[in-house]
Amino acid sequence: MRRHLIDHFLHQSQIAGHISGRDVPKRVATAVLMVGMCHLAGFTLQGAIVGCCILILELVSYPLNQRASRFENPLTFPAAVAVFGVNWVAMFPFLAFAVILAQSDNLPFLLTGFFLVFGISVHVSNTFGLLPLYNWSQMTLAFGTVFLMLWSASQNQTYVSKPIEWIIAMTMVFVYIFNTFDTMNLQKDTHRALERARKESNARLVDLERLSRSDSLTGLMNRRAFDEVVQSMMHQHANKQGVTVFLIDLDGFKPINDSYGHEAGDAVLCAVAARLERLAAGGDRVARVGGDEFAVLTANATSADRARAFAQNIITHLRETIPFEQKQLDVGVSVGIARQGPDASTPPELLSGADQAMYLAKQDSETKVKIYDKNAFPVRPTLEDRKMLLDAMETGQIVPHYQPKVRLDTGEIIGFEALSRWHHPSRGLLSPSHFLPMINELALQGVFMAHTAEMVMQNLAEMINDGLDPGQVSINMSEVTLATLLGRKELFEIIDRYPKLRHHLTFEITEDIFIARSSELIRRSITMFRRAGVRISLDDFGTGYASLQHLKELEFDELKLDTGFVRDLGIDPAAKVLVEGLVTISKGLQVDLIAEGVETEQQRDMLREMGCKYVQGYYYGAAIPFEETCLRLVAEKPIQFLNRENRSIA
Repeated sequence: MRRHLIDHFLHQSQIAGHISGRDVPKRVATAVLMVGMCHLAGFTLQGAIVGCCILILELVSYPLNQRASRFENPLTFPAAVAVFGVNWVAMFPFLAFAVILAQSDNLPFLLTGFFLVFGISVHVSNTFGLLPLYNWSQMTLAFGTVFLMLWSASQNQTYVSKPIEWIIAMTMVFVYIFNTFDTMNLQKDTHRALERARKESNARLVDLERLSRSDSLTGLMNRRAFDEVVQSMMHQHANKQGVTVFLIDLDGFKPINDSYGHEAGDAVLCAVAARLERLAAGGDRVARVGGDEFAVLTANATSADRARAFAQNIITHLRETIPFEQKQLDVGVSVGIARQGPDASTPPELLSGADQAMYLAKQDSETKVKIYDKNAFPVRPTLEDRKMLLDAMETGQIVPHYQPKVRLDTGEIIGFEALSRWHHPSRGLLSPSHFLPMINELALQGVFMAHTAEMVMQNLAEMINDGLDPGQVSINMSEVTLATLLGRKELFEIIDRYPKLRHHLTFEITEDIFIARSSELIRRSITMFRRAGVRISLDDFGTGYASLQHLKELEFDELKLDTGFVRDLGIDPAAKVLVEGLVTISKGLQVDLIAEGVETEQQRDMLREMGCKYVQGYYYGAAIPFEETCLRLVAEKPIQFLNRENRSIA
């Protein structure tokens, strides 16, 4: 308790000394004014003596108050006693001016004395209101001086009044004193309330900042905070070994979420976060940077071998079974690594490198670990590549070519699949494998889909106008078009411009669309397109996840047998059994089945024997430009050619 009181005394003395040192000009000006007032009132000598006392006290107090103003150096107890003493004694000369003026027979001078005391009391209460020791000690002196002045005035024959009148005056002074102290207490309550509000507000700001920088489920840093830490640690270790980022993706997490619910998924994420934190050494930072993506930042992986060893350790620990209720959950792990250095000298380069390495690691079924190497990794597309692709679509360099779909028993063309090709001005004809990855990475799927659909519809309209029957023309649908309202709306606008051509149009949809999003919006889009008169084809059938489940749930008109089954016909006996089963399924569901990838006569004959009606592949022709497609249709239907010639002559 004693130590507590001493600490309070030291704290208050330091603040009071600082305030007193700040108010020196104000006190000197007041002293000069009061010396002049004493001279006018006829008390020149007394005023001069008091003024000299104030000057001496200011000279003594100045170094003490300057010492107190250095808050970085707390006051010692003797210094605090000196500060308190000199500031308390300094009150007496100023109050002495009021007592001197109270001796005057002139009422204005008497009132000046009272005003001085009340001014001093107001100054003290406002200045030292939160310093009880200084406040009460100086206020007591001020109010004691008021009573002394009242008693002195009552003895002056100039101000003769009845005793009851002086008693009333003193009573009013008591009321004033009580009100002053009560106001001071209320000010303290107000200050405490404001201080509480300030602390609560600061606490809320801290919580909001923490929430904005952390993942609510796992408690780890989020992507925003992780990016900031990467920048800070890269700068800190720039002249050392640098830092290393490990980007970790969970393989097979989505099936757990879909099969067992989000509670199971949350349990997996929390378990992974806890294990990564246990693996992290001193100074390492762990973050959750995406849905099922985590990151570790460390300065301890000082070589590629140590980084690879740490990644393998991560994989080993994260692959351990995770218990959830009565189940045992397992996830796979892919790790992309990027090390600070010439290949990744800035935070964006480091994070991008880890992301590219992780993407390749997911494709590596053996090690599941990749270290970013700028020279070995494919070059990322740039904004210039984006502009080049947009220009290529706008100028008609990227156009659909058409591969025929054929009826097996007659060889008749029943339709085409539209496959985009890029007539590059310098590189020649480019297949989709050369530009579709760029389109996907640059988020141009929606633009590309709309461009392709518009060109196919224009080609269909031209064929019909020329008297040709293109049959069913297929367009491969992107996830963006089906899973976003904007993509669906844009595609409907294109279809609506060609209302008579809808029955010639087929949208091919791969099963991985449903695995990627599991979105009801995709199913709703499919239903709306079918109702609009567009046929739906399930592409690459037999290779996706839960294919039979999709046959039960989805509305579609056609199945396209994956090329892998057709390629193995005559080589792998299992391929024949599977194809026969899928042909039977299509007949039972009363939907068309088209076998893709037919390249040999043997494959054609085996498919015919198994009852497959429609085929597509190089055996019947590769994808060809629109003009050649029209010529092929003309060659098969000479009557249409004659009709076209007659219209041209007319």
